[in-house]
Amino acid sequence: MGQNIVSMPKCIGVIMDGNRRWAKKQSLPTLEGHRRGYAKLKEFMTWAKAEKVEAVIAFALSTENWKRTKEEVGYLMDLFRFALSNEIDSLVREKTRLLFIGDKETFPEDIQKMMQNAEEDTKANLGTILAIAVSYGGREEIVEAVRKTSVRDGDEITQESFSKSLWTRDLPDPDMVIRTGGQKRLSGFLPWQTVYSELFFTDTLWPDLSKKEFGEMLREYADRQRNFGK
Repeated sequence: MGQNIVSMPKCIGVIMDGNRRWAKKQSLPTLEGHRRGYAKLKEFMTWAKAEKVEAVIAFALSTENWKRTKEEVGYLMDLFRFALSNEIDSLVREKTRLLFIGDKETFPEDIQKMMQNAEEDTKANLGTILAIAVSYGGREEIVEAVRKTSVRDGDEITQESFSKSLWTRDLPDPDMVIRTGGQKRLSGFLPWQTVYSELFFTDTLWPDLSKKEFGEMLREYADRQRNFGK
């Protein structure tokens, strides 16, 4: 009673873990793992679109990741620059809307501008939404949302007004979250938005995720029942 049998997720959250371990396993430089992870996200988006997924939220950079070596952070910044310089035309052709969620002001000014331009150039696209979580921390998002809601609504804070202050205000909550790399935790990824998400953890490292394994997750998702507390 009150059960809701689901079929396909409308929104998928992805924690893309294991890039550096994949590189080490392949006897490749650590930075090569990030490049392969970027390529895998592009591939993953083709799978999601084929399944009519409306939105993908990909965890690309956490607030803690800024503590990594100067070389690694610099490489990641250059990878952002490369992607933002080379992918926008294909996103427009594929009718994909690009969004960035997180504390974007922590990025160099040129990347902030490129992110802004990318969002503007793809905002009319009516296909799949790709939201990249960058310099993202779930607790930081909630604290910022409380501040915004308090200023706007005085002492009256509701779930609806609070949700409108989140970085994900233009996105649906994830129906399912996939984390690769073997860890079984969300690590601050969308704590408010994932309260009813179906969670999928796999030991597979992100660059090794296959279309077959993704399909198996979707089939398991379709067999689950979501009660939403009812």
